[in-house]
Amino acid sequence: MAVNAGAGRRPHGALEAEILATLAAADGPLSPTEVQRALGHDLAYNTVQTILIRLLEKDAVQRRAQGRGHVYWVKHEEASEAARRMRATLAGRPDRSAVLQRFAAELDDDDARTLRALLAEPPEAP
Repeated sequence: MAVNAGAGRRPHGALEAEILATLAAADGPLSPTEVQRALGHDLAYNTVQTILIRLLEKDAVQRRAQGRGHVYWVKHEEASEAARRMRATLAGRPDRSAVLQRFAAELDDDDARTLRALLAEPPEAP
């Protein structure tokens, strides 16, 4: 009989999303220790550092040397540019609904979960 080794584990990509949200909400770049404290979980420093490096490799965050370590921040500019291109693709299309439906259908599970969570959030005040 197989034991569910994933019981009690967070969904794939959830920690990355939490770390990105923490960085996005910060007033400036954060060190891995600051991210670790902000999350309030019992996470090892090495876990946070590993996720930050993965996010850097995925080009989702930037970093710079500070003191004996690094600080990280979200790459808002690239995300804004990608969003602009997506809006431009939809602009003036008579089949916007079909394009959006096809886009959503082709998302992987992590991206679909992220999109659902974002759509469920109340809109930000202007």
